[in-house]
Amino acid sequence: MTESEATACETCRELADEEQRAERAADHSRAADYRVLRRRHEEFGHRPEPQRSP
Repeated sequence: MTESEATACETCRELADEEQRAERAADHSRAADYRVLRRRHEEFGHRPEPQRSP
């Protein structure tokens, strides 16, 4: 698990899931749109969830 995955919030995970769905459907334009949305979210609106203890 990468550091960004460990601190991902629900919105980050939803955007990443949509990007993966688009890639599987070979809709590369839509996948790129989700990458942009996720980066914007991380830069401007991201609120990491508290890390859970193991």
